[in-house]
Amino acid sequence: MYALPDALPEGFLVAPLVRAQLCEDVAAGLLPVKAMLGFYIGGMGHAARNFHADLMGRMGYEKEARRIQELFAAGRREEAVLAVPDAFADEISLVGPRERIAERLERWRRGPVTDLLVTAPDPATLRLLAELGS
Repeated sequence: MYALPDALPEGFLVAPLVRAQLCEDVAAGLLPVKAMLGFYIGGMGHAARNFHADLMGRMGYEKEARRIQELFAAGRREEAVLAVPDAFADEISLVGPRERIAERLERWRRGPVTDLLVTAPDPATLRLLAELGS
């Protein structure tokens, strides 16, 4: 995960947007995350200045970010989505069976994140997050 300073200014919140999906097949659950990332990394901003691609690079995926941009610019959007590394999509989401989501949520809690802004595709995922949040 991208490192933040040890001490945040008083009142400063770190609130990333995180997609959550309760499912057995992690790879399939990551596809919507990869689709979103492919669009933001490949299609948002200017080729020379794309904040999403820049952040992906700072998180250790610079080569992959540039490849996604190239594919997207060439109109090969499906390939751009598939070029998003599963490891990167997984790092910024909560996808998988209950135990996996619970374990990964604990990692978020141990870090500098103060709030999670969660999107979820179904009531079962929302219920799980409510249970794990209490």
